[in-house]
Amino acid sequence: MPSFPRNRRPQFNLRTVPAPWAEGRAGQHMIIDGYAPSQMIEDLRKYQAELEIQNKALRYSQQEAEGASERFATLFSNVPLALMVVDEGGLVLASNAMALRLFQPLENDPPLNFLLPFVGPEHTDEVAVAFSSARQEGTSEVHEVQFLSGTQGTFTGDLHIARIENPSDDLAHFICAVIDQGPLLTQRHALLESAAVLRQRNEDLLLSENRMAAIINSSLDAILCIDDKQLITVFNPAATTLFECPAEQAFGARLGQFLPDVEKALSEGNVPAQAMLGEFTAITLGGKQIYVEISVSLERRLRTRTPFRADDPNAIAMRGQPGMQGSITTIFARDLTSKKLAEAQRIALETQLRESQKMQAMGTMAGGIAHDFNNILSAILGNVDLAKQDTPAGSSALVSLVEIEKAGRRARDLVRQILTFSRNEPPKRVPIQLAEVIHETQRLVRVAIPPGVDFKLVVAEGCPLVLADATQVEQALLNLCTNAILALGHNKGSVTIELGTTTLSLPFNDRIGVPPGRYVTLRVRDTGSGMSQQTIERIFEPFFTTRQVGQGTGLGLAVVHGIMQTHQGGIDVQSAPNEGSVFTLYFPATGAAPVEALEPEPVTEVEGRGRHVMYVDDDQALVFLVNRVLTRKGFKVTVFTDPLEAEAALRSQPEIYDLLVTDYNMPGYSGLDLLRDAKAIRADLPVAVASGYVTPEIEQRALQEGASALIYKPNDVNELCETVQRLINHPDAQP
Repeated sequence: MPSFPRNRRPQFNLRTVPAPWAEGRAGQHMIIDGYAPSQMIEDLRKYQAELEIQNKALRYSQQEAEGASERFATLFSNVPLALMVVDEGGLVLASNAMALRLFQPLENDPPLNFLLPFVGPEHTDEVAVAFSSARQEGTSEVHEVQFLSGTQGTFTGDLHIARIENPSDDLAHFICAVIDQGPLLTQRHALLESAAVLRQRNEDLLLSENRMAAIINSSLDAILCIDDKQLITVFNPAATTLFECPAEQAFGARLGQFLPDVEKALSEGNVPAQAMLGEFTAITLGGKQIYVEISVSLERRLRTRTPFRADDPNAIAMRGQPGMQGSITTIFARDLTSKKLAEAQRIALETQLRESQKMQAMGTMAGGIAHDFNNILSAILGNVDLAKQDTPAGSSALVSLVEIEKAGRRARDLVRQILTFSRNEPPKRVPIQLAEVIHETQRLVRVAIPPGVDFKLVVAEGCPLVLADATQVEQALLNLCTNAILALGHNKGSVTIELGTTTLSLPFNDRIGVPPGRYVTLRVRDTGSGMSQQTIERIFEPFFTTRQVGQGTGLGLAVVHGIMQTHQGGIDVQSAPNEGSVFTLYFPATGAAPVEALEPEPVTEVEGRGRHVMYVDDDQALVFLVNRVLTRKGFKVTVFTDPLEAEAALRSQPEIYDLLVTDYNMPGYSGLDLLRDAKAIRADLPVAVASGYVTPEIEQRALQEGASALIYKPNDVNELCETVQRLINHPDAQP
């Protein structure tokens, strides 16, 4: 059977031929190109079957082509390379997701329509030449091209270009692959930087070793290094000085030669790598013991890595395991000589501070007690004075009043002692010679000395003057002599008063709390029972006493302490049981000239003559007393126990008053508040402030607010009346 070309359809020529079986009727049948119809039908069937086979093959080829196209598109889209199809005009015909991620990271970035606008200006010509070369030779490459990554910046990549066939278009098409070289460049730069850092570290290591050697040699602490056998390998100059041993002689010696306790602690093996061991006793080369503070640093070395050998069955097990090939221990020893001296000085200063704070607290309490007690004493003494004036001479009641007055004055002296202790009563310090005070005091002391006591007086010639209040110094000396006599009891002994001079310097002046310099010493020495150290630590506490009931109040030495504080001096005590006591007072010497004694002012008769006085005090008894006293002297008196009522009365009629006397300490509305309001109401009105608890600060504030005088309670009735008359007659006079 003839075959037909696949690209041509068969052509048939029809003609009429007589059929053998049709001779009777038509005598003819159809003949096609010499083929009988049956043969032709058979051939057509075969041809149809062949066409169906070819059609199946064609459909299979088409499916394969479509699958390949899909696989190419998938590969093009998902390959981890930036791929683009670009024509020779630079138009981007297609690009995958990686290309869009590199060149157009944000939606608002310029679209990737043309490649050359995304090439950095310095690489544009090089990329154009690469495309021309790829057109002629088929492929081309450009390395480390700088591309623009939208508006985010730039990136560096390699550009690979390959020409692809495009028979349907005159323009050449290229497949372009861009490989981002940023990570590789980063690694390359990192390697270069690592090499530079390594070189720098080697240099730094050398410098560090030199610096470490310099630090060890210049350290103020002794530094010793020992090996695992506790033999000294490093011995710096500070260690040479501390242990008084040359370094050459220390090298190779055992640590126990200088630090036996530290060697024992290290041998026990329970010391951490970095530890502060604390204080130890060290021994110098000459055998002298010193105290040092020890800290250690342990460095343990690992076994070096052994080479691997296949024939050694233990090589794998031993490779890299840690082991003690050797250890280095660095010991830092700090000399504690200066520290211990400073610690002792600190403890002494803390003791002084605690005593000072204790005295201050007790002084504040005593001052508060004195304030209330002053009001009581003022009322008692004032009413006793009025009662004496109203009692006729020779009356039996007058004797009782005199005794009451004596008791009140003794109580007043006790309050003044409390005020002196609390340092609320400022001393009137003038240049005086302590020898004169001693001679005045010894006459009073001799009266109270028992027959079996030998009283001595030793006064050095040419002692300098001191700034002091003679009355307070006399009081302090009397208290010391009284304590010395009581310490003797009924036994025989001696009490000696000594006056001299000395120069104080460190560390003794710090111990008693005074600056260095020249001092006049007033010393009271006795041969009595003495005191223990525990008693000495408490003797300056108020109300502390070792005497029996009725033999002392416990305020004597507290008052002495307060007097010396106000005189910027110090006090030192030396005593032991059954060895007597020595109290030494240190007064700073001065070069000022002595003050001449003033003639006493004549006592003037107080006459009120109807002058109007306003008196304000929250104590009802004092208000009642002052009203009676001033009225009896001829004054017109208006009294108030409420300062607010007094302020209202003064505001309503300010011109009728000639003087305002107000207490300082009143609850809710102090005397300074009333003074301030009174000056605002009437500036020329004289105002006096009265209180038994007046500190220098309170006095200064009162004078600044415009007070004309300060009246200290308790005072005599005549003293109060004289102050009132003086302020009325001379309101501008200085207090």
